[in-house]
Amino acid sequence: MKNRIITGCGAILAGLLIALGPQYLFKLCGPAQDGHWMACHWTGRAEIGVGCLIAALGVGLILFPAVRTRLGLSVAILLAGILALLLPSILIGGCAMETMACRRVSFPAITVIGTLTIVGAALNAFLLFRRGEREGTRA
Repeated sequence: MKNRIITGCGAILAGLLIALGPQYLFKLCGPAQDGHWMACHWTGRAEIGVGCLIAALGVGLILFPAVRTRLGLSVAILLAGILALLLPSILIGGCAMETMACRRVSFPAITVIGTLTIVGAALNAFLLFRRGEREGTRA
């Protein structure tokens, strides 16, 4: 029960930081002078979806007691964390100038939070897999 609450709350926190952080805490760049939005704006919008997915999976970690189910949810969180890392670096990207706010603040923060999410989910999946083997449920 304690593992479920700790890992679930950690995933919820990470998901909320990924979803809401670029919007409110570590701001992305504003619109360009001609009014169009830069690529980092769309990266931030995509991170909202990924972060909400991670938070929802974290709720599942708290609600579902079965080891196999939590193992699957942990793997899904791990994959969503990888997606959170890929959005600013490869898939959508951001501003070209290194001095822009997205490159200096937002993307490094997303990288740290995404990496911690991946490591935490991988560790949880490993521990749940081992626990399933010990209990004979063979995850």
